[in-house]
Amino acid sequence: MIEPLLQISHLAAGYGAIPVLFDLELEVRAGEIVALVGSNGAGKTTLLRAVSRVIRSRGTLRFEGADISSLTPEKVFLRGLVQVPEGRQLFGKMTVEENLLMGAQRQASRAATSRTFERVYELFPILKDRRRQLAGNMSGGEQQMCALARGLMAAPRLLTVDEMSLGLAPVIVDQLLDVLSEIRKQGVTILLVEQDVFAAFSVADRNYVMETGRIVREGTSIELAKDDSVRHAYLGEALS
Repeated sequence: MIEPLLQISHLAAGYGAIPVLFDLELEVRAGEIVALVGSNGAGKTTLLRAVSRVIRSRGTLRFEGADISSLTPEKVFLRGLVQVPEGRQLFGKMTVEENLLMGAQRQASRAATSRTFERVYELFPILKDRRRQLAGNMSGGEQQMCALARGLMAAPRLLTVDEMSLGLAPVIVDQLLDVLSEIRKQGVTILLVEQDVFAAFSVADRNYVMETGRIVREGTSIELAKDDSVRHAYLGEALS
């Protein structure tokens, strides 16, 4: 049996004396889009921070078969586990192209960086048009495209995307979901954290539902869409 690209076992984490995550089990297989859904405050972002080693945790974190629990965020990044953070966190007074270059630290050469630029600009043509523009002067949707593109500049093995749809118009969200599907076709595995369950279910191969720091459901989008508790809590359907 092929080992998952990312395997999380008995994960617990929090902030100081305040626990947030409790005994989590989750895995992401190479080539998948896996969605982690749940309401605000469920602990989704905390999970991504633990995976990226931004915060300390207990339990087991394995990436490509290796234990990464004791690694620094920089070493995790260099292994190819790359996060697109909530709120985009671009450098507003730097140009689009300068922001993208900030993500290229894993590239082996200038030629590799140039090839990745070409790939990113094919996915996001508007960023090529705006490459000399200050990132802080772009719309929210364009900034989210830039944040995703910066993550791709790192040539990730696993791209974790935190609340991609937050504050964006549905038409922009649909465009970004199409891009995620294309990124997956190009060989990048994706862990998507979303409050927008409809968006997540539309693109993910498998989903985990999180409540108050625990995984309470898991399954394909079709399976979870038929689950009465999921439909009632997240899809706006009243139980009969």
